Amino acid sequence: MGKDTGFLEIERKDRNYAAPEERLKHYHEFVIPPEEEALKLQAARCMDCGIPYCHNGCPVNNIIPDWNDLVYQGDWRAALEVLHSTNNFPEFTGRICPAPCEASCTLNLIDAPVTIKSIECAIVDRGWKEDWIKPQVPAHKTGKSVAVIGSGPSGLACSQQLARAGHEVTLFEKNDRIGGLMRYGIPDFKMEKHLINRRAAQMEAEGVTFRASAEVGVDVSFKSLQENFDAIVLSGGAEEARTLEIPGAALPGVRLAMEFLTQQNKRVAGDDELRAAPRGSLVAGGKNVIVIGGGDTGSDCVGTSNRQGAASVTQLEIMPQPPEHEDKALTWPNWPLKMRTSSSQEEGVERDWSVMAKRVIGEDGIVTGLECVRLSWEGGKMQEVEGSSFVLPADLILLAMGFTGPKTHGLLDRAGVKMTDRGNVAANTDDYATSEPGVFVCGDMRRGQSLVVWAIREGRQCARSVDMALMGASELPQ
Repeated sequence: MGKDTGFLEIERKDRNYAAPEERLKHYHEFVIPPEEEALKLQAARCMDCGIPYCHNGCPVNNIIPDWNDLVYQGDWRAALEVLHSTNNFPEFTGRICPAPCEASCTLNLIDAPVTIKSIECAIVDRGWKEDWIKPQVPAHKTGKSVAVIGSGPSGLACSQQLARAGHEVTLFEKNDRIGGLMRYGIPDFKMEKHLINRRAAQMEAEGVTFRASAEVGVDVSFKSLQENFDAIVLSGGAEEARTLEIPGAALPGVRLAMEFLTQQNKRVAGDDELRAAPRGSLVAGGKNVIVIGGGDTGSDCVGTSNRQGAASVTQLEIMPQPPEHEDKALTWPNWPLKMRTSSSQEEGVERDWSVMAKRVIGEDGIVTGLECVRLSWEGGKMQEVEGSSFVLPADLILLAMGFTGPKTHGLLDRAGVKMTDRGNVAANTDDYATSEPGVFVCGDMRRGQSLVVWAIREGRQCARSVDMALMGASELPQ
């Protein structure tokens, strides 16, 4: 472990943020990285538990106590090797993962877990700064080819692993840039996109061929992939957004969160924001904005609306307000339901819980308000509170209510794979094989809307299954 008594002597201290009044002026990341000595002290708090429960919370199987100890000892390069042994993209997870590992940390029993996420991010950022991260070009080629469809974290991880195993990998992406939801759904102030570009360059050097602006099932036929590749991996994500089925929801001022976030990311990148935007430009400046949905996507809409100069931002959640603290005896080491406030919410928003939208109000086709009702929850069932109806002023309503599964139009219609009752592509985690021979699936397209860490895990495991199917054996890690 780090320091035998570190967890007794050293208090938890995580990364700081730039002040809201400063960070609202731009779309850059605003985390202030800790100094090296501060990170070593935080790593020293790791207890090296007999059962490291952080492993229970980490889907990518990060060997957390080992690289904490290596950071404490000052061996950053070895720490990077251990980190990369389980995680292809720690700079992504170190920024946008909610850190279920910290919820599972034994020190979270006293609400002071090791700053695992910050240490992870510092390790990989130092690796890039010191030029330790190089392409891992395979010594031999297998002569086998694989088409991967979708360049989110699962598709990227799967492609990189397969290329390192010696296969010829072509990664197809329907958008004009690589990265999937990380590129167009995660705001730049949470993760700048040069991080994706840097990994893509590494992967190209390792032998991955990227084909952007190539939607399989539309621009590229699925049959042609079956004819020209030895295996196909579906990693297109869960993009079918949940919609609002109430009167007035068809008004042009009611928009999906991903429309809003994608356009802003395109502006930051200097791209044409209106390309593939049939409903026109979408900006929150000067408007009363209502965000429906209390999760990460809703929070991203809040931060983006404030940066665009919204007149007001209100965020509504249909579920009750969670407690300030969880009952450790009931929840630990699992992810707890408790009150959380994101950095975007700290920048300014009115939050309300147990609220359901009933009707969008408009005049001359323009949104002017949202009629809502309060809910009571008894026995897990919700009921409208009689006489609780109220109206919020609104010029723009953003729907951030989650995703129901993958889109079936185009790719999945052509692939002909079996689907689950929940609308995902059917496959297990033993071999990630679909009902179609030679076709595999991983990530949100298989498991439904989930976290970046789950996507990376599934991409890595799927790559091993594909390698096994093509070669009869595999040296790729499970």
